[in-house]
Amino acid sequence: MLKNDYSEVVDFIKELYRSDSIPLHAPVFFGNEKKYLNECIDSTFVSSVGKFVDQFEAGIEEFTGAKRAVAAVNGTNALQVALMLVGVSSDTEVITQPLTFIATCNAIRYLYAEPVFIDVDKDTMGLSPDSLSEFLHHNGEKKDAEVFNKVTGRRIAACLPMHTFGHPARIEKIVEICSEWNIPVVEDAAESIGSYSNGLHTGIFGDVGILSFNGNKTITTGGGGMIVTNNQTIADRAKYLTTTAKRPHKWEFFHDQLGYNYRLPNLNAALGCAQLEKISEILNNKRETAEEYKSYFSGCDGIHFVSERESTRSNYWLNCVVLPDKNARDNFLEFTNANGVMTRPIWNLMYRLPIYKDCFRAETPKAEWLEERIVNIPSGVRL
Repeated sequence: MLKNDYSEVVDFIKELYRSDSIPLHAPVFFGNEKKYLNECIDSTFVSSVGKFVDQFEAGIEEFTGAKRAVAAVNGTNALQVALMLVGVSSDTEVITQPLTFIATCNAIRYLYAEPVFIDVDKDTMGLSPDSLSEFLHHNGEKKDAEVFNKVTGRRIAACLPMHTFGHPARIEKIVEICSEWNIPVVEDAAESIGSYSNGLHTGIFGDVGILSFNGNKTITTGGGGMIVTNNQTIADRAKYLTTTAKRPHKWEFFHDQLGYNYRLPNLNAALGCAQLEKISEILNNKRETAEEYKSYFSGCDGIHFVSERESTRSNYWLNCVVLPDKNARDNFLEFTNANGVMTRPIWNLMYRLPIYKDCFRAETPKAEWLEERIVNIPSGVRL
């Protein structure tokens, strides 16, 4: 393969998808979507009350193994509520990773809390337990049952790892460390429905987790999210707060605290129910695509395909490759996009963005290394 010429890669991907113009990821609707949507419309229950919301929550509980699932309007708002439920509040801190989609940090800021950035692991692209342990050893201070940042003086209210592109982070070790420090864990599993670590679904290792069903996710409700947890108290509070904190009553409107209108509409849930019926087929299809990529790129010098690590099962939401350096990455992006194959770089590190540039952070050499090299390649279902 010639330098700056990725024509062989482009030809392979076009043959794989049997198309000359390939998006990064697009939803597929080949089940009962229209049937359920029409049923929902005919019922007139198209807003936040209706049978499909309950069915979708029950379906997610069954699929993930979570004891409770609470539907929300999107993953970001689900994450905001999840953080609030474990005690994140104004002027507290949340330990997280700088290599993530901005929604992770925005959910923290919605609560007027501050993200603290630590490094990731290269193989998972998710929060590193070694970096977490080192950060707490140098900066954490226990006071009674709480932990404070010795440098800033703020209480560390939670740890928020993200399962990047569907690849599970070393979540068991993260939870173990946080348990020793009495720090709640909120899992940003927005990208990882259908991903497992040691046989358990992502999102249910910590105190609470969230999933996303945005239009570009593995399955979609158009826009939607889900809070998942094995803690009944957290689940009850989540449902209460996302339905405007209204006390149950046949006709009276009484709200005893500040709540949120974050309940997923029945119309969106109807779409989700149909999508969930096809999730095994979708995941198998995406796994076959990932295996095709893995085999192909094993013979390409200078391009490494990111595979699931041992003891995990990735949903391969967005497949990605590692280029030798930033220059090679940019050349790859330029060539592929100019030739009908949509590719995208990984996100800018959060502390490079104006709104998060002053946040407290540790050294993050691995995140910086990945930022310069990771590219997402087409990952949609091949019909």
